[in-house]
Amino acid sequence: MKTLVFVSLVGLFLHDTTAEMHSMKFFYTASSEVTNIPEFVSVGMVDDIQITYYDINTKRVEPKQDWMNKVTEDEADFWETQTERAVYHQQTFKVRLDTFKRRFNQTGGVHIVQWMEGCEWDDDTGEVKGYTQFGYDGEDFLVLDLKTMTWVAAQQQAVAIKQKWDNNKALLEAFKNYLTKECVDWLTKYVDYGRSSLMRTDLPTVSLLQKTPSSRVTCHATGFYPNRAMMFWRKDGEELHEDVDKGEILPNHDGSFQISADLQLPSDDWGKYDCVFQLSGVKEDIVTKLDKREIKTNSGKTSMRMNPMNPVIPIIAIIAALVLLAVALAVIGYKVHRCRRRGVV
Repeated sequence: MKTLVFVSLVGLFLHDTTAEMHSMKFFYTASSEVTNIPEFVSVGMVDDIQITYYDINTKRVEPKQDWMNKVTEDEADFWETQTERAVYHQQTFKVRLDTFKRRFNQTGGVHIVQWMEGCEWDDDTGEVKGYTQFGYDGEDFLVLDLKTMTWVAAQQQAVAIKQKWDNNKALLEAFKNYLTKECVDWLTKYVDYGRSSLMRTDLPTVSLLQKTPSSRVTCHATGFYPNRAMMFWRKDGEELHEDVDKGEILPNHDGSFQISADLQLPSDDWGKYDCVFQLSGVKEDIVTKLDKREIKTNSGKTSMRMNPMNPVIPIIAIIAALVLLAVALAVIGYKVHRCRRRGVV
C-alpha cells in the first residue's frame, strides 16, 4: 500500500513546456516507518530525466546519465561536494521531520516530509523561474513566493514555521540566490553536457490493447521523447471527449515516456474511429485506425505500428519498471503541479 502511494504520484511533475524551455529539479524525502524505502532519498532531474541519486544506504551521490560525468571537467571534486551537501540535507531533514510531526501532535507511524527546489530557463528568451516548496504526508505544507520573498503556509500547522522562516532574512537571500542564479548556472551546464540526449526526438511504438473482448480499447504509445506529447481518440475526424479516458504521461525505465487513452467500445462502425498521437517538434501525427484485427489481447493476437528504432516493450515489463522507478523517485510524491497551477509559485 505504501509503495502504491509513490506509484500513483510518478507522473505529477511532468508538464508541458515549450521546445526552448529547460528545467532542473531536486527532490528530497525523509520518512519514518516506511518499509522497503530508505529513510532519506535525494533525486536530481533535468528536463524530467533523472541525473543523480543518493540515499541513506548508498551514502554517495551517483550519476544516472553517462553524460553527467562530464561535470568533473569543470569541477573535479563535484561528486564529493554533492555528497557532502546530500549528507547535510539528510541530517537537516531528520530534524524537520521531527518538527513537522510535533506540529501535528504526532509521534510514531508512517510519516513523510518532502522538499522540492528547482528552476526553469528559457534559452530563447532568457526568462528564469525558480520554485521551492515543502510537503508533509503527501499534502502541501510550505511554499516560497519569490515575488514577495515570503513563505505561504498551506496548512494551519505550518503558520508558526512560516513566521520563523520569514524572519530569517539570510535564509531567504540564500534561497533567492540559488533559485535565480546558481540553479540556472548549473542547468545551462547540464543541458550543454547532455544536449545530444536531451534535445533528441524519438517516435513511439503505438499499440491497440484490450484485456477482454468486452473491455475498453486502449491506445498505448511508448518509447517517445520528449514528454511534450498528446494522445486522443477521434470519430469521423473530430476529437472525442465522451467515452474516453486519457492517461498521464509516465516515464519508462530507459528515460523515454509512455501515454495511453482508453475508448469505450463503439456501438457503431469501428471504421469511424482512430487514435491520434502528437509529439512536440514532429509535424506529422501518428494515426492508428480502430481495427479489431490490429488489437493485442490476452489471447496473444497482436499487430503493431512501430518505429524500428524503438523495440516493443511488454506491458508487464513497463509496469515493473514503473514500480522500480517509483521507488527510486519516491520524492516526487509532493504535489508541485497542483500548487503551480494555482499560481502560488
